[in-house]
Amino acid sequence: MKIGLYFGTFNPMHIGHLIIANHMAEHSDLEQVWMVVTPHNPHKKKSTLLDDHHRLEMVHLATEGYDNIRPSDIEFKLPQPNYTVNTLVHLLEKYPMHDFSLIMGEDNLNSLHKWKNYEVLLQNHDIYVYPRINGAVANQELIANPRIHRIDAPVIEISSTFIRNNIKEGKNVQPLLPQKVWEYIDHNIFYKK
Repeated sequence: MKIGLYFGTFNPMHIGHLIIANHMAEHSDLEQVWMVVTPHNPHKKKSTLLDDHHRLEMVHLATEGYDNIRPSDIEFKLPQPNYTVNTLVHLLEKYPMHDFSLIMGEDNLNSLHKWKNYEVLLQNHDIYVYPRINGAVANQELIANPRIHRIDAPVIEISSTFIRNNIKEGKNVQPLLPQKVWEYIDHNIFYKK
């Protein structure tokens, strides 16, 4: 089975994440999309993250009813901070029958050369890239790589940071979140402080 891995802190998961995941599942040759909740991204401040189990629960709530989009806590079991190349090795050992690909925005593709062992990623895995408004990619050699697949997905510019800041300011962000995620955040009084 061909599976696309969509990594993120999902702090919180919003409709933009869901739109991209669904588009990849419906408009590419990926059979499933796994939303891989990252416990700690080496490039982000850990202090801004909700507990891992809360973020995973929001992904569960957001993906209910989507047969080919699934939450994954695979990185919770790996040493931290973790890197994508290590996660892929672990997944291939655990699920040798699957073919794993990466899903990322153009902005991440532009910095792929800074990732740990990025050459190994490109040699062994396809990368499905969705457009971003500020996603100008300078490296034409990378774009020409047969492992890179640009997918004409909707351009979604909603950020979890924007949502958290607006909740803190008492603004209504309900339209930016799947209903059950909004209810979970509201019930638990997340991001208010």
